[in-house]
Amino acid sequence: MVGVLVVTESGAIQTVLVVRLSAIGDIVLTTPVLAELHRALPQARIDYCTKAPFAPLVVSNPAVASVVTPESLAAGSAYDLVLDLQNNRRSRALVRKLRAGKVTRYHKRNWKKLLLVQFKINVSGGYHSVVERYGEALGGIAPKVTALCSLYPSPEDRAFAAGALGADGSVLAVCFGANHFTKRYPLERFARIIELVTSQTPARVLLLGGKEDEPDAAKLIAMLPESAQNRVQSLAGKASLMQSAALLERSALVLTNDTGLMHIASAFGKKLFVIFGSSVKEFGFMPWGAEYELFETQGLSCRPCSHIGRAACPKGYFRCMMEIAPERIASRIIETLNQLSP
Repeated sequence: MVGVLVVTESGAIQTVLVVRLSAIGDIVLTTPVLAELHRALPQARIDYCTKAPFAPLVVSNPAVASVVTPESLAAGSAYDLVLDLQNNRRSRALVRKLRAGKVTRYHKRNWKKLLLVQFKINVSGGYHSVVERYGEALGGIAPKVTALCSLYPSPEDRAFAAGALGADGSVLAVCFGANHFTKRYPLERFARIIELVTSQTPARVLLLGGKEDEPDAAKLIAMLPESAQNRVQSLAGKASLMQSAALLERSALVLTNDTGLMHIASAFGKKLFVIFGSSVKEFGFMPWGAEYELFETQGLSCRPCSHIGRAACPKGYFRCMMEIAPERIASRIIETLNQLSP
């Protein structure tokens, strides 16, 4: 049963389990809720259940006592409160195996996404961040989520980043990948931005992504003139999740597609230059609590074509990305970098 939970006496809740199984950005966006829980219930033990690859995102969080996976969470484990922030078939099955005093869930409002994607009818009533919707699962514990996203790279992660980047000059981190084609700004356009930024500022450029992004990183660098190549470093596929977080922490600015690394960067208060293709802000996944500039093509009757992204443009012309001029993005980055220079 999902309902409003009201804490009527100090210490009523002693054990809490937060469930968010995937993925990177979604988990980062749960960290404000963890902070609010810890603030409201300092005496409670808060455990976090997620898939093993994502555990590093929360294992060092001071609000979290321990991280468990769906495989390691013992059936029959007892919790006074379970917050199911995934709310899908797998998370519900997992929660049913527990002895939970109270279960509250994140309401996805998929019907609103369906109306927007299928019929382009917007009933969102203004922007509502998924962080705020996660916060609704807190019921009476915390009336409003005001905490920012938070990540805690280890000293070893930070040492890796310091060794990789050194201490000289501003770094523009470029997160050029994404899980779906319609969320990826074309590589040749990223190359154009990098060429302009490196020709007009002293900034260095860092390419970040996963193993799957390594081939595209090589292609992107090959598109650049030699003068720009000498200022570009790729650690795509060469840094762990939290090493990448530490690298973003040391960067001055971040240029990014709609991807998990965007939300990781927001946890460090970085100025973000965000490119949206098939994504729209009405889905609620804008950076939380960080300054950003959004680049998108407004007014397209086909947008959004999906709430998660597609493997190809359904129309074949990819106007949502192709009509975003790289020169416009580069101009804003150059202007901001010059403002940061002493």
